[in-house]
Parts: sequence; C-alpha cells; structure tokens
Amino acid sequence: MPAQFSIDLFDELRQLVGAFEPLVPESIIRELSGISSGRGRDAAAARYAMGVAQQCTTIHANELPPGTVDEQVMGYAQKNGCLVVTNDRRLREMLLSRGIGVISMRKQKRLELIQS
Repeated sequence: MPAQFSIDLFDELRQLVGAFEPLVPESIIRELSGISSGRGRDAAAARYAMGVAQQCTTIHANELPPGTVDEQVMGYAQKNGCLVVTNDRRLREMLLSRGIGVISMRKQKRLELIQS
C-alpha cells in the first residue's frame, strides 16, 4: 500500500487506531524476499515492503500456526486479537468471516477499519 498509493502507513494507522505494535510474520518476509528479487513493478513494491517490514516486529515461524501464509495470518490474528492490514480481497473476506478486523485502503486515499 505505501508504495502503490504513496501513503505513510504507520502515520495513517496511528490516526486510525492510536498506539499499536506493528507485526509481520516471517513467512511474509520470505514471500516478499522472493518477489523482490525480480524485475518490474511488483518487485519494486516488494522491495519497498521489505523496508516497511524492517520497522515491524517479526513473528517467527515457531510462533505461527501451520498452513499457508494466509492461514498463518488468520490463525495468529484470531488467537492474539490482532487487526490485519491487507488489500487482498480474498484474505479480507476470510478474515471478516472469522470476526477478525481488517484495515485496508478506501478509494486509494486513506485507510479504513472494517469489522464484521
């Protein structure tokens, strides 16, 4: 989101929810690392996201439930009462169906908190 829509993600989050601890699963960092080694817009966005991820606390693999990256995000968020920041429509719908709050972009201008 920050690279694609030119927003300060952490500032926007503070305005929306107040104080927070940004977390990122280790599996997402690995996924971004693979994407960032390529060329093009997606690779550039992944490299930018790697910089954002460095400002977050890493959730190590042994702290995450088994499964796909999306399943790990959902399981961890549900177990720990976390909000999830994503623009992925499929993941957003799965999270909301499980009662997990989601923060995503609204009209490519600002973040919005969505709760089921």
